[in-house]
Amino acid sequence: MSLVSALPDASAAGDYAYDWALVDVETSGLVPRRDRVLSVAVITIGPDGEQTGEFSTLVNPGCDPGPVEVHGLTPDLLQGAPSFDQVAGRIGAMLQDRVLVAHNAQFDYDFLAHEFARARMWLPVSQRLCTLALNRQVDPPTDDMRLGTLAAHYGIPQRRAHDALDDTRVLAGVLRASLREAARLDLSLPLVTCPPRAESQFTPSPPKTPCAYRNPGRLTPGGPLQQGMKVAITGGTAHARAELVGRAVAAGLNMMSSVSRHTSVLVTNDPASTSAKARRALAEGVPVIDEQTFLCLLADVRPGTAHEATAVRSGPVTAPGTAPDAERGADTETVRATAPATPAVGTAAPPTAPSSVAVPAPRRPEPPAGASDRPLAGRRVLVLGGVHAEAAAARVRVVELGGSAAVNLSASVTDVVLLPGGEKDRRMKRIGVLELPVREPCWLDSTAAAERPSAVSRSQEPRVLPRGGVVDLPMPHGGPAPEWYVTAGWAPQSDCEIDVVAFLLDEDEQVPFDEDFVFYGAPENPAGTVRLLTGGPAEQTIALNLASLPPATRRIVVAAAIDGAATFGTVGAIQIGAAPGSSGAPVARATLDAATTERTMLLAEIYRRGPLWRLRAVGQGYDHGLDALARRYGVAVAD
Repeated sequence: MSLVSALPDASAAGDYAYDWALVDVETSGLVPRRDRVLSVAVITIGPDGEQTGEFSTLVNPGCDPGPVEVHGLTPDLLQGAPSFDQVAGRIGAMLQDRVLVAHNAQFDYDFLAHEFARARMWLPVSQRLCTLALNRQVDPPTDDMRLGTLAAHYGIPQRRAHDALDDTRVLAGVLRASLREAARLDLSLPLVTCPPRAESQFTPSPPKTPCAYRNPGRLTPGGPLQQGMKVAITGGTAHARAELVGRAVAAGLNMMSSVSRHTSVLVTNDPASTSAKARRALAEGVPVIDEQTFLCLLADVRPGTAHEATAVRSGPVTAPGTAPDAERGADTETVRATAPATPAVGTAAPPTAPSSVAVPAPRRPEPPAGASDRPLAGRRVLVLGGVHAEAAAARVRVVELGGSAAVNLSASVTDVVLLPGGEKDRRMKRIGVLELPVREPCWLDSTAAAERPSAVSRSQEPRVLPRGGVVDLPMPHGGPAPEWYVTAGWAPQSDCEIDVVAFLLDEDEQVPFDEDFVFYGAPENPAGTVRLLTGGPAEQTIALNLASLPPATRRIVVAAAIDGAATFGTVGAIQIGAAPGSSGAPVARATLDAATTERTMLLAEIYRRGPLWRLRAVGQGYDHGLDALARRYGVAVAD
């Protein structure tokens, strides 16, 4: 029997019928380019849902197996196991011409890709499906998206967690149940195309030494260099470039790969140079010195001001737009174009001239918890139809009334607001089958007496942030700090692609190195503390190891850009969520709308505030492309 044929309307079952290869790996660590696979299990399932094959084996990694207390695989157990290259052929045969399925599939895929590369073989996978991403689309009423939690929700027994074969059998049950839910909701599967891997493209270069000092400004004529000054070099040099950079870094200078208005000095032996760095230095009025002068100044570099080290502390989630009691009354920050206080419009100020006037940060206290003030509390509302401005206004109104605005149909949607033209939306047929209540726009102005939703809710719903809303990112009491996942999702698009990117910024709102720009072509910064993960064509995630970021990193900006001529006016809203860990329960969620013509949008910023990290929902759109946004933050982009 087909995976979805038990449904009354299973005519579209072919959309969910594939040859699947379900995979689980246990590893010696979390970094694929460094750590090794210790065990692997593969189960193959046909389009009819029946199992067609099974294979599992321990793998001798030839190195320390890492956290034995987690996976239970001791060196003695692994001693007689085959090496990966001895079983790669059999694994590859089971993966060939099938869709790879895993829970957090990019993790398993990346580990297999590196192991196949070490064995001098290609990983024969052209598509993958992540059951974590699939269930984020389905959105079942579970407290988190861990495999064990989903298994309990779908009634699938789990006997031995962290055992590769048992986890894969559990995964098979979760896949079957998830596909049935996807078919019930008529969801597109979040399949990810997996092109052949070029290892040099996917392996980050070694991390550069972060500068420990704040930028004191520009070099004054005849004055000394000071620790923290941003220095760039262009053109040929008498000494090896690596030697000059090494001596400068040892002296406490911040060596940059590009020039911006924050550059302290440019070093060049050709005063008439027309390089991109020289042209930018001339345009910005950056001082220029030659190599010999630079070497003389290196002999007497004055002390600088060290970055303030921020200790990440434990703490509860703060209500959106409010500060902890210790900070109230003194929380003033610099508000820039990255966090405007008014809705974005197509005529937003150009990104090259952000305001830097210090003003009190906007505060948006949470409304009282009374039912009359928050009549949509606990509801998830999908808005269909209308021109973009009308739909955006309706979603803002939903949030003002205490609800959450959805961007896709899911199991958690409780109501549908139908604007003019919404009856033509392809999802309306499914909404009718599901018997969801369809509301007129006036419902948003008369919801005080509305009945309460009947949908099953989670024990703790994520906080709904308005545009500009702020939330503290909680840290556990004791134990390691979690890796935070900021996930962006949107309605599936057929005529354009959307790329999520991240910029790691210093106190000058500039990337210290070009490598601190994380995007599809460089999905990980050199230190591995910020990574781009792809869960499907309508979902991408920025993973952040905040506890390991250097003190110089003051802010991480997460943005989205459209590849092509489309705009966010045609794409519609972008939803963001922040969760501790890849499958943790989201602590905050926001639905963001740009206006009509924007091609790039700032989604969120994660920034230091005293001993805490905070997340702000931004929602600022710009008409220009990703290249202009990258230049704004100091990334060297070829003309």
